[in-house]
Amino acid sequence: MAQIMRPAKPRTGLLATDGKPHPLQDTLLAVGLVLAVLALATASFRGLHVLTSWAGLLGVLTAGYGQLISVTTRERFGLVLALGGSALGLFFGINHGGFFG
Repeated sequence: MAQIMRPAKPRTGLLATDGKPHPLQDTLLAVGLVLAVLALATASFRGLHVLTSWAGLLGVLTAGYGQLISVTTRERFGLVLALGGSALGLFFGINHGGFFG
């Protein structure tokens, strides 16, 4: 019954599984996911290829850097999703006309 007497670990955040806060990694994850959603949402419109391409490129760079400095598995999982979505949007944007039109 000793396990009942142990104090519970304090929760510092949803994405910090090691018990420490990671504000930079969480911010990069959020920015990467927002850019991935923007790139994928605008990818189906040919006239928005400039926005799609730049959002995809910035999302790939942001998520790639976040992946480089990430600490926990949960952060890496979200960053891989952001990286894939941004890359897909980037490919569609380049296919529809590229960065400068």
